[in-house]
Amino acid sequence: MSLGEELSDEIGTILRERWNTRDGQKVPDTDDLKLSNDAVVLDATVLYADLADSTGLVDTYKPLFAAEIYKCYLHAAARIIRSEDGAITAYDGDRIMATFIGGSKNTSAVRSALKINYAVEKIINPAIQAQYTNTEFSLRQTIGIDTSSLHVARTGIRGSNDLVWVGRAANYAAKLCGLSADYPTWITAAVYNKLHESAKSSDGKAMWEARSWTAMAGMTIYRSNWWWSF
Repeated sequence: MSLGEELSDEIGTILRERWNTRDGQKVPDTDDLKLSNDAVVLDATVLYADLADSTGLVDTYKPLFAAEIYKCYLHAAARIIRSEDGAITAYDGDRIMATFIGGSKNTSAVRSALKINYAVEKIINPAIQAQYTNTEFSLRQTIGIDTSSLHVARTGIRGSNDLVWVGRAANYAAKLCGLSADYPTWITAAVYNKLHESAKSSDGKAMWEARSWTAMAGMTIYRSNWWWSF
């Protein structure tokens, strides 16, 4: 059978096969799902953290310096996410995706974002400047967060597969990363409305500014340049 014939059979099977879905009680691992039409449904909050202008970084600086920047940022983000009980669900170049579930998932995700901003401003950038005294490089980043129902399925082929996260939160969180790094944290109204008051204001000062997301039909989103020290 030719590759074209095999693909035709396989695509037909995917489109005809009935889905087996079940509610999830935890963020699934790859082995928890079959390669057939098998999905776990989660009520989850998704965080995407992304380096700003990584193209400029790799075009301007030596590869090993850029690699160090990637490693510093992703290492810090991962440690902070784990400390807030988030599950790291993907690395994609200079980007990390995390999923939070449970009753405080929105506050935990936002606290993670604000802590990552603190790490960038108070730990990573000072360390870079101390190590490389002649560089003008300063790490900038953007984090997007949204919450929704997600269908988690396993995709790919045998020996090379991963989980795919299907739902608004995964898409919107990723899109929010494309907004201005002048405000490192961007969240949807669905996230903001579920935040604990401690993540909305500090000493009576609002930590968030409402904006209209023009690219998404003017939906309300919130931005912040605050950090959460630790």
